[in-house]
Amino acid sequence: MNTPNKQAARQVRHRRVRAKVVGTEARPRLCIYRSNTRITAQIIDDGKGVTLAAVSSAEEKGKTPRERAEQAAGTLAKRAGEKGIKAVVFDRGGFQYIGTVKAFADAARAAGLEF
Repeated sequence: MNTPNKQAARQVRHRRVRAKVVGTEARPRLCIYRSNTRITAQIIDDGKGVTLAAVSSAEEKGKTPRERAEQAAGTLAKRAGEKGIKAVVFDRGGFQYIGTVKAFADAARAAGLEF
């Protein structure tokens, strides 16, 4: 992978993941984006092209980004449950499955989402 910078490398990884991960009506896609300060997540039905639920860690209270990500995952799982969504496919967006991304995923599973 001969890419000029970190953002371009992430875009390559993201395209590779998106070639395999597709959200359906039965199992929508849980897509995340991680910046330096926050994490945002959406549950998307790719068939219809609509966002079913969304959350940002900027809405949450916590001392560390990891704590805010875990609280955001709980909020997203609650919003998804209100709309009858129990199972999703996880799209890590080209980010490594460590740190806040892993904390978000584990908290979402603990809150009731299946993936």
